[in-house]
Amino acid sequence: MANLEFCDKHNMVAYLKKPSGSEGFQEIVDFLNGSHIRYALTKNPTIYVSLIKKFWQTATVRTVDNGEQEITATVDGKEFTVTEASVRRHL
Repeated sequence: MANLEFCDKHNMVAYLKKPSGSEGFQEIVDFLNGSHIRYALTKNPTIYVSLIKKFWQTATVRTVDNGEQEITATVDGKEFTVTEASVRRHL
């Protein structure tokens, strides 16, 4: 299992404005603005860095039988497991 590290650039908010002079990116911005994940990209909820750091200090990755990867971490004595399916479900 790989140990993962906290990165200061995690949990950054995206500004989905059309860039000038980069026509190729305008289509991407249109897609993201119309996407159901727009809220997750653009809202800035209160996230406590100390909890994020605790999560990544204990985080490990493993591949389960169906080939999907999952991240497991412990925060305040409670174990959390994150999979692609759980992220999709909560978004």
